[in-house]
Amino acid sequence: MEENSFKASVVMMILSGRTEKAISLLSDFYKIKAPMIRVGHVKGKKRALGVYVAKENTIYFARSENLTDPFVVLHEFYHHLRNRGGEHKGNEKLANKFAISYIKSFMSVS
Repeated sequence: MEENSFKASVVMMILSGRTEKAISLLSDFYKIKAPMIRVGHVKGKKRALGVYVAKENTIYFARSENLTDPFVVLHEFYHHLRNRGGEHKGNEKLANKFAISYIKSFMSVS
């Protein structure tokens, strides 16, 4: 599958509420273990829409509505992707860039 088509299909899955399937597809594509997904706040991060907790291999979303927000889902997946040995290797700017690249692909294909 061509890169733009792949990225667009991931965004479409998220928008249609199939976030777990999108995360699974992304994990397979990047050859990493898929993170668990939970709805709820992480202590000390109440204002965040999403948080990746490396020790738990879990992405927490503040509200269930955030599960269908491609930017939030892809941003947090990037943190999971860049995690090495419990340590984040990516930063917020790069996580934003990653998410935006998927959204731009979706917009160019649709």
